[in-house]
Amino acid sequence: MAEILHISPLAPEGFPDIGVIDGVRFSSAAAGVKYKGRTDVMLAQLSAGSTIAGVFTSSATRSAPVLDCQEKLGLISDEGAAIIVNSGNSNAFTGKIGTDAMKAVVNGVADKLSLSPERVFSASTGVIGEPLPADRIINKLDDLVRDLSENGIEDAARAIMTTDTYAKGAVAEVQIGAKTVKIAGIAKGSGMIAPDMATMLVYLFTDAQVPQEDLQTLLSEVNKYTFNAITVDSDTSTSDTVLLAATGGSKVAVTKDTTEFKAGLHSVMRDLAHQVVRDGEGASKFVEIEVIGAQNDRDAKTHAFAIANSPLVKTALAGSDPNWGRIVMAIGKSGALADRDRIKIWFGDILVATDGFVAQSYTENDGASYMQQAELRIRVDIGLGAGRFTAWTCDLTHQYVSINADYRS
Repeated sequence: MAEILHISPLAPEGFPDIGVIDGVRFSSAAAGVKYKGRTDVMLAQLSAGSTIAGVFTSSATRSAPVLDCQEKLGLISDEGAAIIVNSGNSNAFTGKIGTDAMKAVVNGVADKLSLSPERVFSASTGVIGEPLPADRIINKLDDLVRDLSENGIEDAARAIMTTDTYAKGAVAEVQIGAKTVKIAGIAKGSGMIAPDMATMLVYLFTDAQVPQEDLQTLLSEVNKYTFNAITVDSDTSTSDTVLLAATGGSKVAVTKDTTEFKAGLHSVMRDLAHQVVRDGEGASKFVEIEVIGAQNDRDAKTHAFAIANSPLVKTALAGSDPNWGRIVMAIGKSGALADRDRIKIWFGDILVATDGFVAQSYTENDGASYMQQAELRIRVDIGLGAGRFTAWTCDLTHQYVSINADYRS
């Protein structure tokens, strides 16, 4: 695997001070699943009565852990629960061997924590098509259970990293009436990132008390405009998983209609989604692409991702080249409705093109100067309706090729 020599230039200043989430404990261990000299397994234990929601990859080649988690969602239980995650091996496209390995890990965790296997959710991330060395994880379960701590979330975030250059975490405190609830999350993700989930594992925790159906509604809705609005390289993983657990530790009741909670959840999920893009493999620029004026929201999303996923657009961004013609190209090929003579394009506040031609006020020097920035905003008005969507992406650099050319070595 290509060596990660430095932290992404787009990284936040550091891991946030998340503190304790009432009802959750974390641990991590170095099992040697793939990596040497670092932790690669994390365990989270959830208190009795916790509810769990999830969204997963749309890939037709989903991994055994994804299929297992999907089957377990919605099962009502007063038991506690657990999440076990390994990095370095995705346990995808591994047939019955992979299913058996997943079950062995799940059953091992269930036994150690006195849980039903139906309350243990697993995930694997890493190389596709290689058998998971389940015994290495199982051999670390005693250590993982012994080391469970309410202060272990940052170490857990580090254990699930693959080509990530930094651990990703986010937190929000929400006032509901006279009481406060906490929402926090950790994520991994750097490459193979595209909508309909990305190569990400995301674990969200709250001490609010939320019925499972309401929790699922909240997660699915907010996911549309956060994790399903990012792309690094247009590739959708076999392992993508986002789980949201509500422990009820605060004793504050929340439903799908609690607007303060939904806003806090959106804040945490968008923060983590942006961190994934900021850590895109080899990325040097963070780019927001806002499309307005489309015939409908669906078309706006189609246009936004046509721009965000275009290798020609992304390499121009990497070279700080204000090649707005490539944006015109991406809009035209997207398949969504567009009219050449109604399109307007801005770089930040700079009007670049309008009415089917370059804007009279635009200069290449203005565009080139703007493109030197590490954070960019491209805005497009299709001019046909009220549809809108915002996507986030990064540039495509030589380092992306280096990382992925050597990924398995």
